[in-house]
Amino acid sequence: MSKPVLVVGEALTDVVVTEGHSREHPGGSPMNVSFGLGRLAVPVVFGTRLGADDRGRAIERHLRGAGVDIEPGLLEAQGTSSATVTLDPTGAASYDFDVEWSLDLGDLDLRRFDHVHFGSIGAFLEPGATTVRDILAAVAGSASISFDPNIRPQFLHDHAEAVTATERHVAASDIVKASDEDIEWLYPGLGLREIATRWLESGPSLVIVTSGSGGSIVVTRTGRFSIPSRTVQVADTIGAGDSFMAGLIDGLATSGLLGASNREALRWIDLATMTGIVERATLCASITVSRSGANPPTLADLAVARS
Repeated sequence: MSKPVLVVGEALTDVVVTEGHSREHPGGSPMNVSFGLGRLAVPVVFGTRLGADDRGRAIERHLRGAGVDIEPGLLEAQGTSSATVTLDPTGAASYDFDVEWSLDLGDLDLRRFDHVHFGSIGAFLEPGATTVRDILAAVAGSASISFDPNIRPQFLHDHAEAVTATERHVAASDIVKASDEDIEWLYPGLGLREIATRWLESGPSLVIVTSGSGGSIVVTRTGRFSIPSRTVQVADTIGAGDSFMAGLIDGLATSGLLGASNREALRWIDLATMTGIVERATLCASITVSRSGANPPTLADLAVARS
């Protein structure tokens, strides 16, 4: 694609606790997606909020090391948000957050971008969520949009309002990726395929529901199918869904299916192309869970895994 991707959302410091020991890593779902895209050599700009502290500077170095541009950069006298991540014996992660979310992208020219990705805390927590909605409205005619709800119940105090907000975001998006845990929290007792189909009917061209080791359900206007997960030794699950999302965006970009001008092609994507893209995204996620932390693959890693 000729223009970069814009990712909008929170950046955090993950304080990972396992067996009584802790270590810190840059984190946050949108941050991980932007980092994953950079690792895959996709031109990407990350719109976020960072504190002018050691944690903020560490996140900035982390992103720039993958080739990610950051807007607006570090903010004076504001601390960087954090998440305490506790790993159980299987490597599964649970989260406790200390987050503030505001966003000011200043005079950033949104016409620079063919695609915008958003989601997670940044899509729901005010006051930043209002700015995110304004960005989506501004780019709707010029860029394609992807959304990953990545539900964090700690920030969603009214379930009905959370469902309404999620469905509004889904309807505004071309591409939606959600986990089975997201669906089960939003719609307890309803089936994954049922919700994916309902969401597709509200506007998107593509809805994918991931279920960890259970693989993925893919729903498009040309068909519905499942993709199995890959068998790997799991180190932990941190960033797996974000790595899948980065791989999905990269695959769609490589296939010429991002950007407002390609909406019709995306809407009627053939199943063979879609299958290849999702299989590649699944490979990205499997590499990530095989190593500690949100450590997504590079293009070289993918080449080795496929050889």
